[in-house]
Amino acid sequence: MSSENDGFLRRFRWHLVIICVALVIVLVLTLFTDIFQKSQTDLLRQLVFILGALVFISALLTMLSRVFKILDALRDNSVKLKEVTNALEKISSGLAQINHSTRVSETAKAIAFRDADRQSLREAVFDKLQQQDFSAAEEIINEIAKRPEYKELTEQLRAQTDRYHDATDQERLNQVIAHIDKLFVDCQWARASAQIEGLIKAHPDNEQAKAMRQILLDKKQERKRILLAAWDDAIQNQETDRSLEILKELDQYLTPNEGLALQEAARDVFRTKLHNLGVQFAIAVTEKRWVGALDVGQHIIAEFPNSKMSEEIRGKLDVLKQNVQMQNN
Repeated sequence: MSSENDGFLRRFRWHLVIICVALVIVLVLTLFTDIFQKSQTDLLRQLVFILGALVFISALLTMLSRVFKILDALRDNSVKLKEVTNALEKISSGLAQINHSTRVSETAKAIAFRDADRQSLREAVFDKLQQQDFSAAEEIINEIAKRPEYKELTEQLRAQTDRYHDATDQERLNQVIAHIDKLFVDCQWARASAQIEGLIKAHPDNEQAKAMRQILLDKKQERKRILLAAWDDAIQNQETDRSLEILKELDQYLTPNEGLALQEAARDVFRTKLHNLGVQFAIAVTEKRWVGALDVGQHIIAEFPNSKMSEEIRGKLDVLKQNVQMQNN
């Protein structure tokens, strides 16, 4: 309130000075001259006139003060409107990018799931072939054929079934080994191990089948060496995201002692990743990109559930979700 009064006094200081000077002049003339002494009636009339003038000037100054306040408010609203317009443009751009990213992400997921389905279906059919249960394999293929998107896969499985059905024992053995080699290439070690044990069970005296166990171990060690070299390269080049991706796969190959040896380097990578995500989260919140902030926050919670940052973000999730809803509306 005092600041408003100070602004008012600064704005109308010359008006007030003029009024005060006029009052002083009137007072001097009244006390030290006979200008207002002509008659009591004239004096009263002049005093009423002066009082009325003062009231009018006061009302005029009050009105001017309100007019200036309205103009200031209009200027402020104009500035705020421009800021809101700019913010809406940024939000619109951000939502378009997020929408595009979401569509790309969903497409990638659909492709990944479809590839996983294909692999699972191949495994199911091949398991039945190894058991020489050809009728069960045919039933599975018939079910697959009902899906138009699996037309090519159906043809491949029928051809594989025919080859396996008409093959000799050695040719069947070779087909199984070829299938296991494909699993080696895809680093599907658990499935490869199961296929090898089934192969040895079907051919207990076959040295080629027994040798597959050692081949499995050798292939795993080879993959481990490749991952360790890639890990060292990523660490030296400070490629945090790549380091984490390699570490996730590498973890299944490490012995306890090897895990301890890499522990400190892994901690540095995780700290760097958490720091980078924290910066992304802070920037998104500052820029009021609530969808992006929520996405990064949930990623932090999923990847680093025990961190202090994750705990703090959990407490803000409800607010973030409300802001996202308001932004989308």
